[in-house]
Amino acid sequence: METKMALNYQGKSQKRSAVEKSINAFLIVYLCILLGKATVCTTLKYVWQSNPFNDEPWYNEKTKKERDTFKVLRMFTDFLSFMVLFNFIIPVSMYVTVEMQKFLGSFFISWDKEMFDEEIQEGALVNTSDLNEELGQVEYVFTDKTGTLTENSMEFIECCIDGHKYRDCTSELDGFSQPDGPLKYYGRAEKSREELFLRALCLCHTVQIKEADQLDGLLAHPERRHTYISSSPDEIALVKGAEKYGFTFLGLENNFMKIRNQKNETEMYQLLHVLNFDPVRRRMSVIVRASTGKLLLFCKGADSSIFPRVQQEEIQQTKVHVDRNAMDGYRTLCVAFKELTEKEYDRIDRQLNEAKMALQDREEKMAKVFDDTEADMHLIGATAVEDRLQEQLAETIEALHAAGMKVWVLTGDKMETAKSTCYACRLFQTSTELLELTARTVGESERKEDRLHELLLEYHKKLIQDIPKNRGGLKRSWTLSQEYGLIIDGSTLSLILNPSQDSGSSNYKSIFLQICLKCTAVLCCRMAPLQKAQIVRMVKNTKGSPITLSIGDGANDVSMILEAHVGIGIKGKEGRQASRNSDYAVPKFKHLRKLLLAHGHLYYVRIAHLVQYFFYKNLCFILPQFLYQFFCGFSQQPLYDAAYLTMYNICFTSLPILAYSLLEQHISIDTLTSDPQLYMKVSDNAMLQWRPFLYWTFLGAFEGLVFFFGVYFLFQNSSLEDNGKVFGNWTFGTIVFTVLVFTVTLKLALDTRFWTWMNHFVIWGSLAFYVFFSFFWGGVIWPFLKQQRMYFVFAHMLTSVSTWLAIILLIFISLFPEILLIVLKNIKEKNHQSSRKAPDSLSARPSATPLLLRTFSDESNVL
Repeated sequence: METKMALNYQGKSQKRSAVEKSINAFLIVYLCILLGKATVCTTLKYVWQSNPFNDEPWYNEKTKKERDTFKVLRMFTDFLSFMVLFNFIIPVSMYVTVEMQKFLGSFFISWDKEMFDEEIQEGALVNTSDLNEELGQVEYVFTDKTGTLTENSMEFIECCIDGHKYRDCTSELDGFSQPDGPLKYYGRAEKSREELFLRALCLCHTVQIKEADQLDGLLAHPERRHTYISSSPDEIALVKGAEKYGFTFLGLENNFMKIRNQKNETEMYQLLHVLNFDPVRRRMSVIVRASTGKLLLFCKGADSSIFPRVQQEEIQQTKVHVDRNAMDGYRTLCVAFKELTEKEYDRIDRQLNEAKMALQDREEKMAKVFDDTEADMHLIGATAVEDRLQEQLAETIEALHAAGMKVWVLTGDKMETAKSTCYACRLFQTSTELLELTARTVGESERKEDRLHELLLEYHKKLIQDIPKNRGGLKRSWTLSQEYGLIIDGSTLSLILNPSQDSGSSNYKSIFLQICLKCTAVLCCRMAPLQKAQIVRMVKNTKGSPITLSIGDGANDVSMILEAHVGIGIKGKEGRQASRNSDYAVPKFKHLRKLLLAHGHLYYVRIAHLVQYFFYKNLCFILPQFLYQFFCGFSQQPLYDAAYLTMYNICFTSLPILAYSLLEQHISIDTLTSDPQLYMKVSDNAMLQWRPFLYWTFLGAFEGLVFFFGVYFLFQNSSLEDNGKVFGNWTFGTIVFTVLVFTVTLKLALDTRFWTWMNHFVIWGSLAFYVFFSFFWGGVIWPFLKQQRMYFVFAHMLTSVSTWLAIILLIFISLFPEILLIVLKNIKEKNHQSSRKAPDSLSARPSATPLLLRTFSDESNVL
């Protein structure tokens, strides 16, 4: 497995959302409540039965077998019976509903027309629906540069040959030329050097040619007879650049590379070896034999990997050109060559074949041969290729910052190029103070670890020790008045993450991490793919476990995509490895804005409300059952009929909350997208913290008490019918259940801010179905039932005016605190907005506190 993807593959980790972890914590609480209820009832049963009259009344004497049963066994059996009676408090059906919500909700991302790209005719893709809500909790965004922040559409801009710049030239190289660097004359490079440089561009690559399609002997596009294909857009840009200057690559045939020179002559070069590019060497080479028999090695790569391997006196005149192009935001490559003798080639050929055939340490042996071969070369020049920024990139970056997210750029590009891109996309502002931890600031001396330690302590003192801690304020807001940005390269990162044993620098990593977390933006350049994953893992494992998101477009980004909590793939021009290994895939970086700020926000709010609502309605359901045991001698007598117990979570209350969790928009999508700071109001899993959970729990307990004791006091009237007859225990339970179903359903109606026909259908349809089912279930004598205990109970119950009044009154009492809270908050919101001159500003919005407690009436920007 020597493919680029396999070598940089990090391995998949189990991804679980913060919502799932909260559900498990809440489930433990409710499991404790279940055990507590069963224990209390079991204990009180035997306390109550300590009175012989209660234990064995005259009308229910025990059998001999019951008297001889071991008491501990009877207690254990009773405990299990109470567990079965109260087990409905555990919302098992919630897990089914959550999975349905996640699966069905994921289609809204795929169906979003605003995330459809006309160029590639593809929209967003959802590879996993388990992490929808995590999109609304992201704190750190790790992004690649090339193909993610940029178009990955390369265009050859200029080149430098022996220090002379060539730009806007004609095919005969007679355009303007001027020297760069410390040259004392103006002119152009020698003709032979120009041709050698262009031959290097035509030969040192892995580009293939696809001939244009022909229709009945005619070319479909006469102006373009062939198309270049390569795994890297850079190589295509360089080949096209050479073509613009008069040297055209004609393809590879029978292991011979054909090029056409400026004189329209065809030259043939035998391709002997290709030393492929890898992220460690950061260069590639080819060994070719010319028709004259001359053996040549051409090499192109990053300046940091080429300069140490060429004659030092040749570097300066090209280095100035490379640095200036990098500052302008261009991608730069240096080109070098070496002429080989037959003896040298035979040795290289033998070593390469031996390394390829090795069964052990093959990669290390190949790397050593490559290293020895690509030495003592001569520098010819350098190239500059432009990669345009993606549309709406700067606006997207600013929106993510405003939403409280920190954006880190992890790239393999040169520092100056990446830095220029960061300024262009507004990741770095003009007021941002940049802190550098690069080879330039650390140095290349033997004391570089000491220098690194000094810089880390200096930056740590500036960012942490000298800045007072933030007290209060909006969550995730920047705590520093001065914004700081950090730039680090791969070599320095290796020193931090893998310090030498004798350096005494075991705390490098913690100091570096504290500095990073205080910076508003971080740029990591010259990163290997595995280093990207290390950075993501380092932040992911910090205190508080912040939610991380990685986004990239190529195979070299797969490791960090798999490492982050949420992985996003860009459907770019470097294949589909990133999108296939990601959790979500989008065509452009700009689509990340809506994916997080709108879809992520709404998904989190919906599923958080779903989880809290399920625990709430099940507590309302079982608490009257528990209280009923105090009035039936702890005999495990159920309050509700078995049909009601079964259908409560399946039919009567399931569809309204499912529709809510799919369709609810407490704030309109346009508002969420245009006001990124709303994203922070639900950050840090705010709606599933212990405070809102306790609120919902106490609300369920309050309503359960109202249901039971309200009906209990109603039954204090000895006669509820005109003929003097009294209702029985099944009527008592049916009244409680009716109030329960109507209350929890109307509670959800109060919480709904975005009404559609589907919401109306499932809410009012569920209530109508309950009434219909109750009439139907009690209106037929079912032959498969031994006891017809519910026969005509529901219909007979509704003949009493007192029952009607009790049901309506108890529903109102149960919902009155909610109604009162909504009215008071609406009044407060109107008064607050009327006192503001600019009601549309964020400061005119109410605080986040009511949002965490209950519903979103204070954010009722409804479509």
